[in-house]
Amino acid sequence: MTKKMNGIFITGTNTNVGKTQVATLLARALQKNNISVAPRKPVESGCIVDGNELIPQDAVALKNAAGYSGSLAQVCPFRFEPPISPVRAAHLANQALTTEKVAQACTANVNEEKEFLLVEGAGGFYSPLCEDGLNADLAQALKLPVILVAQDKLGCINDVLLSVQAIQSRELNLVAVILNQTATTDNPYMNNEEDLNNLINYPVFNIPYLQQNMPFSLPEKLLNIILDKI
Repeated sequence: MTKKMNGIFITGTNTNVGKTQVATLLARALQKNNISVAPRKPVESGCIVDGNELIPQDAVALKNAAGYSGSLAQVCPFRFEPPISPVRAAHLANQALTTEKVAQACTANVNEEKEFLLVEGAGGFYSPLCEDGLNADLAQALKLPVILVAQDKLGCINDVLLSVQAIQSRELNLVAVILNQTATTDNPYMNNEEDLNNLINYPVFNIPYLQQNMPFSLPEKLLNIILDKI
């Protein structure tokens, strides 16, 4: 019997590939299907300064998409202003993040029987996150299935294959790969979705550029894969 999924970890091949867009689309889709979502973007750098408060824009978007009644501090407890890697930003703020501390923050105040834990990492799967670990180490500590997001561009196949191999090496369940079109393309010959489907034994989906920011536009087959396991 397949183990039920009580959450998911969304990671990327790199930074700025569209993880937050995918996370918010998933959060909205789950909410539409009457599934209570506990969103977590535990560490966010590049926050906006508003008075004495740091505003984590990705975490705010995720909280709103999930319709989450918990606090923003629960969604994103570790916030930094410089738009750099979280671990370096933490150093500049004289803070020491550990994988255990961040993992505990992800699961705190979450009802595992009633809430679906949706965690978005920071940067790529192997990007540094804490003093003692990468995003990969957080995913491994949480033992959550993974969705891998890549920017749909020339050269992304190499990035995806390397990331898939890294996820497999951590013995994590890769649910799907999402190719996110963050800009229009003038290359009519490129079809990364088709090529990747011939190279890996995982579902590959594409989010076209024209669907950016449209509500509930997560690929239906991907949503069904997740719903079938909840």
